[in-house]
Amino acid sequence: MNEISGKGRYIWPDGKTYEGQWEKNKMHGYGVLTWKDGKKYEGYFVNDKREGQGKFTWKDGRVYDGMWRDGKQHGRGKFISKDNVERIGEWENGKKIRWIS
Repeated sequence: MNEISGKGRYIWPDGKTYEGQWEKNKMHGYGVLTWKDGKKYEGYFVNDKREGQGKFTWKDGRVYDGMWRDGKQHGRGKFISKDNVERIGEWENGKKIRWIS
């Protein structure tokens, strides 16, 4: 059986690209996931899901830079609007709970 482990790059048929660490055919460790439409995630993965510290950039320029759990924003993070306004907040399971600043 062919298995991807270690550092490598994979391009899906839809144009999405991942470059980083792999373990048993899953994104695992630090990597960069880029979508064809311009979205980008740079950070850590565990078993194909965003986990730990990471930065997600939307194609319109918005940014979330903070903690992830089970593929969703979870914990403290910095949000930067497309107008470059920065705010610190707390997220739970992908939903903003409150702004801290």
